[in-house]
This record gives sequence, structure tokens and C-alpha cells, in this order.
Amino acid sequence: MADYKHGEMNTDVQEKTFDGFMRFTARTVIVIILLLVGMAIFIT
Repeated sequence: MADYKHGEMNTDVQEKTFDGFMRFTARTVIVIILLLVGMAIFIT
């Protein structure tokens, strides 16, 4: 731990993972909203 310097860690992999997670989450929410709107229009 003595060699650790704050702010020097390579975070490219973590940033790519987080971007992928956010993209997946946003698309999933959009699909769910569209399904709910479709159900509200066509089922009632």
C-alpha cells in the first residue's frame, strides 16, 4: 500500500462497463414504457 498514489489507477475498463450498463438500463426502461403505453392503448 505504500506505493499507492491517489488518482493514478487506470479506470478505462470500469468506465466502459458502466457505460454499457447505463445503455442497457436506458434501453430496457424505454422498452418497458413502450410496452405499458401499448397495453394501455390496446387492452382497454
